Amino acid sequence: MLHKRLIYILLLITATGFLGSCKKWMDLKPNDGIIKEDFWKTKEDVQAAVVGCYASLLGTPSGSETHSAAELFFLWGELRADMLATFLGTRDNEFEVINVNTTAANTITNWRPIYRTINYCNTVLEFAPNVRNLDNTLTQQQLDAWLAEAKTLRALMYFYLVRSFKEVPLKLKATTSDNEIVTIAKSTEEDIIKQILNDLEEAESKAVVTYGNNVTDRGRITKFTINALQADVLLWSGKPDEAIIAADKVIDSRRYGLVQGSLGGWFNSLYVVGNSAESIFELQFNVQKLNPFYSMFAVGNKRFVAAQKVMDAVYTTDASSDTTRDIRGDGASVQAATSTIWKYVGRNYDDLRAIDESYANWIFYRYADVLLMKAEALTLRANGNDLQNALEIVYNIRSRARALPATDEAPPPGDPYAISMFILNERSREFMFEGKRWYDLLRYARRNNVDILKDLVSTTVPANMVVSAQAKMDDPYSHFFPIYEYEIQTNKQLIQNPFYR
Repeated sequence: MLHKRLIYILLLITATGFLGSCKKWMDLKPNDGIIKEDFWKTKEDVQAAVVGCYASLLGTPSGSETHSAAELFFLWGELRADMLATFLGTRDNEFEVINVNTTAANTITNWRPIYRTINYCNTVLEFAPNVRNLDNTLTQQQLDAWLAEAKTLRALMYFYLVRSFKEVPLKLKATTSDNEIVTIAKSTEEDIIKQILNDLEEAESKAVVTYGNNVTDRGRITKFTINALQADVLLWSGKPDEAIIAADKVIDSRRYGLVQGSLGGWFNSLYVVGNSAESIFELQFNVQKLNPFYSMFAVGNKRFVAAQKVMDAVYTTDASSDTTRDIRGDGASVQAATSTIWKYVGRNYDDLRAIDESYANWIFYRYADVLLMKAEALTLRANGNDLQNALEIVYNIRSRARALPATDEAPPPGDPYAISMFILNERSREFMFEGKRWYDLLRYARRNNVDILKDLVSTTVPANMVVSAQAKMDDPYSHFFPIYEYEIQTNKQLIQNPFYR
């Protein structure tokens, strides 16, 4: 019954969300079908609607969008960074972003898929509470848990938006018909972050610890997903003490651990099988709904390959031994011989998946991320014990990964800046192509270190564009995307990011 209701929801979403007038602001009309007379009456309706919030991240059933949310997570987190190289299939709009020439006409800046998910979450938050008056089998505890999922997923979407655009409209009410479409001005980054943290605080006390099975615990939001997201938001906001508290809630739960293994074992556990002991929250793909990465990385005219520095400088090689390697590098994140981005398309060290096997999950958070966020926060407090603890975290992760001596920067134990840069570089090894690199670099740059971004563009843009690209980095608004031109045209309250006016 739940499966049928979810299909019903998604079909209605497709039918009502993408056939309307081009004048509709943000196209936030996907949910008319969900509030029809035969819905929002039972707890099964609420459950199906919550599952639909997650499903919306996979893309529309009709495939009618230029980019799915999952694809945007990758593009937004990696295109502006330094680990990708272009290839035969790279698109013009992707070249624009890489070359620091993004315009408001670039479809990569179209935030519609993210706001669509936000609207689904808003719809659950608005309509689900009344179901308790109609279905006495729906307990308050179960309702609260579902609402916690919706609040957290909405918070995660706004965190992606605020890191990518800085200032965006903060919409907390559902749009369920044309009559409810209104124009909304941008909110400040500070107000958006405040709302994110408020949502997470409210959700934390209501969310479940476990759903009773491993796949669901990794594929849906738990209390520890909330804690991981809290740590990330607080670190972005420059609040290391609070970030450490949030990270410690995950660590102290003892529900997660670093996956140990052979050269192929780590890769197989995390990316082929998925839902590993290290995973906290993953976007679940399967045979029925493949991920968007095969055409990006696996076909002959693929859009991206790994930059040369990935093997030369980030992982490095051991000239004396073929088998001595960082288990996160060759055969995991990248296939060194071809520069293929391997994490989402490899079946094992040597073999490519078939196209109909392209269902590697997208990992939002895993245990190593929480550990390294804590380590970074410890460096910001900059006392002796904290710095030593930060280094211990990094070396534990490096030991698990069999990182090579060439990448051990051996920072002085009393130097918080050197240790923090060591952590940044370790994050690049640990989360290669997981959509985190640009946000990591930007977080560091916001701590009065814009030279990180100037050094970055000197290695990613053509030589004749380096001076211009570096000059752009002096304007903090250049670090964020422009608002997509369609939104500017249809919402007269929106003001373009000043760098792009």
